[in-house]
Amino acid sequence: MRAVLLILGILFTLNLGAKNKIDNSEKEKITNLLNQQVKAWNDGDIDKFMETYLKSDELVFVGSHGPTYGWQATLDNYKKHYPDKATMGTLDFQILKIDKIDRKTVFVIGRFEVTRTMGNIAGHFTLVIQKFGNKWLIVSDHSSAED
Repeated sequence: MRAVLLILGILFTLNLGAKNKIDNSEKEKITNLLNQQVKAWNDGDIDKFMETYLKSDELVFVGSHGPTYGWQATLDNYKKHYPDKATMGTLDFQILKIDKIDRKTVFVIGRFEVTRTMGNIAGHFTLVIQKFGNKWLIVSDHSSAED
């Protein structure tokens, strides 16, 4: 009986892992979302950049100044800290890991690099991205620059 329970437990665990594995089409959509961010940033278009975030008071952004709650407050902070293209510089992302939390939620770990004449910025980010209908949007962003 113990052997049967052990085998059932192992099969259940393996099945759970398969359900939470992100498929290639979902991974491509997430990658496209992040590429959309890079393009908007490099075009100097913060408004377009913010289209990748959930437009809601539920959005959370955590940066060096602590948490910011809400889409509008996040947009205002971006515009305050990056008032022009020179301050924004050129953004590049490296996606280190994409994990599926459930059928409508993924967790992303990545690295960002901003190249600019006034000094470069680099660090890591973690994102929680959720699917709303057919669209993936960032609901939580924690970005930390290196010292």
